[in-house]
Amino acid sequence: MSEQPGRHEAPAVTEPPPTADTAWRRLAAVARPKATRANTFAALLALVLGFAIATQVRQTQEQGLESLRQSDLVGILDNVTQSQARLDTEARALQSTRDQLVNGSSAAALSAARERLDALGVLAGTLPARGPGITMTIEDPGHKVTAPVLLDALEELRDAGAEAVQIGPARVVASTSFTDAGDGIEVDGTRLTQPYTLTAIGDAPTMAAAMDIPGGISETVRGLGATPRVTQSPDLRIDALQTLREPRYARPVPTPTPSS
Repeated sequence: MSEQPGRHEAPAVTEPPPTADTAWRRLAAVARPKATRANTFAALLALVLGFAIATQVRQTQEQGLESLRQSDLVGILDNVTQSQARLDTEARALQSTRDQLVNGSSAAALSAARERLDALGVLAGTLPARGPGITMTIEDPGHKVTAPVLLDALEELRDAGAEAVQIGPARVVASTSFTDAGDGIEVDGTRLTQPYTLTAIGDAPTMAAAMDIPGGISETVRGLGATPRVTQSPDLRIDALQTLREPRYARPVPTPTPSS
C-alpha cells in the first residue's frame, strides 16, 4: 500500500539498555534512607547513647590517682622517692661488697658472711633488732578488732618496708599465726592485752603514711569504734625472739658442683 501524501509517522524511540552504572545509581536511590520520624528518633538515640558511653569511659579513666586529695598524692610521691633512695643505697652497698669479693679479700668475705648471718637472724626473729620505726597502739573498748584486722595491719607494715615487727610480747615472722580467742586475740598462742601494740622497725615516715592512707588500717579500725595512734621514733628496739624451728618438709636445694 502506498503512503498517503501529507502523512508522516514518527520513528519509534527505543531506550538504550541500562548500563552497570545506571543500575547501581538506581539501587542507591532505593536504599537511600528516608527522613522519616522513626529514622530521626533512632539517630538521636544513637547520639545520646554514644555521648553516655564516652562520658562513662572518661569517668572510669579519671578514677584512681585523680580521685585522691593533693595531700594524699604528695604522701604517695614522698613514699616512692624514699623507697627509691633506700633501694639505691642498698644497691650501692651490695655492689661494693661484690667488688670486694671478686677481688679475693678474705676479710671482706668474712665480714659479708657475718652481716648476712645477722640480717637472716633479724628476719627469722632469732636476734633482737634496733633502728628507726613506728609504734601503733589500738584501743578497742568494744572488742571489735579481730585477728584478721591485726593481720591486715601486719601486711600493710610489710608492704611499707617493715623489717622487724613485734605485736605485744610476740615477735612476728613468716610462720606467725593470728587467732581469735573469745573476746581477745592470740599471736602464736600468746594472748594479747589491750591496748594492742605493734612495733615495727623500718622507714618511719613511709610506714606512718601507709597506716593512714584512705581505706587503710587506721580507717578500718576507726570504723570498728577503736582508736589507732601512730608514733614515729628514731630509735626503737625489738627484744622478743622466736625459737628457730627445724622445717618438717622443706629442704634446701643442693648446690650443683661444677663439672670437671
